[in-house]
Amino acid sequence: MCYIIIGILSVALLLLFFILWIFVRQIQDICRQLSFLMEKDSNIRITSQLDYGGMGKLVDILNKIMKERKENRKKYMSKEAYLSDVYTNLSHDIRTPLTSLDGYIQLLEECESKEEQKRYLWIARERIHSLKEILEELFTFSKLKNETYHLELTDCCINRILRQTVFSYYEDWTKLGIQPELDIEEIPIYIEGNEQALFRVFQNVMKNAIDHGEHRIGIFLKSFEDEVCVRISNDISNAEEIQIDQVFERFYKADSSRSKNSTGLGLSIAKEFVLRMNGTIEAKLEGQEFSILLKYPSIFLRKNNN
Repeated sequence: MCYIIIGILSVALLLLFFILWIFVRQIQDICRQLSFLMEKDSNIRITSQLDYGGMGKLVDILNKIMKERKENRKKYMSKEAYLSDVYTNLSHDIRTPLTSLDGYIQLLEECESKEEQKRYLWIARERIHSLKEILEELFTFSKLKNETYHLELTDCCINRILRQTVFSYYEDWTKLGIQPELDIEEIPIYIEGNEQALFRVFQNVMKNAIDHGEHRIGIFLKSFEDEVCVRISNDISNAEEIQIDQVFERFYKADSSRSKNSTGLGLSIAKEFVLRMNGTIEAKLEGQEFSILLKYPSIFLRKNNN
């Protein structure tokens, strides 16, 4: 009887050692697979010949961790490329006005004529203003790309804000000899938006039209049953250079406009604001006419009783 018990215990012990050996081999195999995946950054999934004792669950968790790691690595690489792109373009955009500013300051120091000094001082101030605009655009764009940024929406009278934006460019229109073609509905039209954001959108689109247009600009606002449409158009001479599917991309500039003091972020910022206000924005090119079309869901039409 004693021999039988010893025999059973021996068999059980051997079986236990065999199972333990299998587990050790499987863990070693998983470690080898992990080392390979970490080194090669491969898409191959970790596999296991065992599915009991929690081994199958362990493999599933490891595959999930590796998938998340790969996705995070892609996001990191994408951000690295984005930052590199930002630094490259920003350094180019800042270098131009800085170089010019440095040159005019040197002329200002060497010049004895008060009239010339005034002219150089005015130009230097203009270059400083350009630098401030560049940095402000970069700050706004970075803020909009932050997932935690929240834009508070309220009822906004869109045609009032559009008129205010038009009037804010009065000096620019006069200086360039432009008489804007206006067709803006008189009845107050309301959308769910943000006044400052709407002003910035209209400002950026109009500034783009002024910088790259050919002394003609049209500004139109029409309301329909469930949406409000704003169209801002201008004539251009370099229509063949415009890549219409890229105008909202960050840092995009048509070839002939690369010398201007612009970051190429204006329309990108406008697009980000429009999307955050549940609207849509698109660019159209018909012959020599370039248009930006904005659409917002309308809340209601409200007659002005004042």
